[in-house]
This record gives sequence, structure tokens and C-alpha cells, in this order.
Amino acid sequence: MSWTHYLQPGKRLKELGILSINKRNGDYILPSNQRKYYPLVDDKLLTKQLAQQHNIAVPDLYAVIDTEHQIKQLNNLLGEHQDFVIKPSHGSGGEGILIISGRRRNKFRKVNGVLLDLNDIGYHISNILSGMYSLGGQPDKALIEYRVNFDPIFEQISYQGVPDIRTIVYRGIPVLSMLRLPTRLSDGKANLHQGAIGVGIQLDTGKTLAGVYNEEIFQDHPDTGHDIKGLEIPGWTTILSLCAQCKDLTCMDYIGVDIVLDAELGPLMLEINARPGLSIQVANQLGLNKLLEHVKKIKSIPASCQERVALGIETYTACV
Repeated sequence: MSWTHYLQPGKRLKELGILSINKRNGDYILPSNQRKYYPLVDDKLLTKQLAQQHNIAVPDLYAVIDTEHQIKQLNNLLGEHQDFVIKPSHGSGGEGILIISGRRRNKFRKVNGVLLDLNDIGYHISNILSGMYSLGGQPDKALIEYRVNFDPIFEQISYQGVPDIRTIVYRGIPVLSMLRLPTRLSDGKANLHQGAIGVGIQLDTGKTLAGVYNEEIFQDHPDTGHDIKGLEIPGWTTILSLCAQCKDLTCMDYIGVDIVLDAELGPLMLEINARPGLSIQVANQLGLNKLLEHVKKIKSIPASCQERVALGIETYTACV
């Protein structure tokens, strides 16, 4: 049965083991994630602070702007940083993220080569503060942070931006992962809604599978032409352990954890999502239903992240 036609009603969805949005919300998110804990993941600044308290590595924070007045001090806040990322603290879907890859005199270069001046960046930050990109349109804060220098293993299969790894974690157990690769269409951002590629990952080996791009299955990157299948992600069990650990800082049982691999710093936790999307199933050509049901039946979940990772791998191998 073709996974390129996964959006089909009732019986076929069940045969493929696909988790629907309604089932995800009703059976997993609502029972697993108490509303009082949502601010821990919806506010990226708070998530970053919590991660640091739990010794989870995150990209360095250069500055926080939460008033229009601070924009006048932007030049001093940026200092000598040659590259950086500006993002809304309450943003969603990758909206509002500005990536600066270099500077030339008084100009700032985006990853696509477009040059901006200080006024352009200030205008973008003003839009962030107004709530243009935030959940519910509420006033927001702008975070200026370290721009990840991605691991060279991804150099031939990423277009300009930084790839990340999304893992679904249920009851502290990682159950399914995918690699998200930036494309020309996504403007160098690793967000599937903006046109990035979702590439399945074998949870037991850390090797990449085929990818999904615009709801079509791809074996190679549409912009670079290089194979995306068969890549072995370094430090895979460490990455899974990092994802499992994120359950402890959020107090949530159903989350999506985004990890980036920095060439010098290794795995860094980028953010946590309390409502992770379902495209990960298409990228892996594997439904989440069976995996989650398997984990739901486990009577006692160990405290050790390493043991939880082992349970995740055991669950994955039993369900593929």
C-alpha cells in the first residue's frame, strides 16, 4: 500500500497504524500533558533556562529583547557576533526566525545571500514583539542566540540551513525520529510546513531512510542531488538519551524534542513541542499507533534515561 496516499479514510488509516490528529489529541496529548505545564515548552526562553538547570546543552543565548526601547541598543546587543539567530520566544511552525550567516561592514547577510541593515533587523524584532509570530498573537520577546554550525556529515544533504532531529517521546521513552532537512523552498529552515524534507530514521541504528517532500517519497535531496538514505547519524544513543531526559524537565508525557548536531559542541536541544505534528509517520512509513500502544502497556517506566532508550529501541524493533 502506497504511503504517498496516506491521507485516506477510516479502514486504511487503521491498517497502516496511522495516528490521526483527533486520536493524538484525545488519547495522548490531553491525558499526558497537563495545561499548567504548557508554558514550560511554549516559552522558548523558559525552556532554555530549564534545560540549563538540568545540564542539557542548548545554543548560547546572546540577548533577550522584550521592549521597543531596547531595539535602539541593537548594535550594542549584537556586539561582535558575526552570525546569530533571532527568534520569537513564543513562536510556532518556524515562523519569525531570522538567520544571519555573516556580516560585512554595517550589513547583515541572511543564509540566502540577502543583505539587511540594522533597521531591517530592528523592524523584524519589532514585529516579533508585537506578537506577529506568537501563539495567539500575544506580545512576545525576541531571543538572539548562537547560530549552530551543523555537523559536516549533513553538508551534502542540506540546503543552506541547519538540519534538526525531531523525536517523539512518550512516557519518557523515545519512540520515533526523523531528520528534517532545509531546502531552497524552506529558505534554509528545517520546518516541514515551510518546505523542508522529513527523513525517517531507524530508531535502533540511527540510519536514515527515504524522505518525504511535498507528500512525495524522495531518495535524494531535491536541491543538492545527494542521497539522503543510509546516512548513519553520529552519537545516536546519546541523542535519544537527551530526548528522554527532556521529559523530566517538562513533566509532560507526550512531547516532540528537536535536537541539532553542532560540529564542535555536539548535540544541542533546540526546543520542545507539546503538540508535535504527525508527518513523522510518513517520513518513516510507519504509523505511531502500534508504538504508542506498546509503550502504554509498560507497567513500570524506569527512571534511567539509558534504560528508557533501550525500551524505545525494543519497542521500535518489535513494531517495524
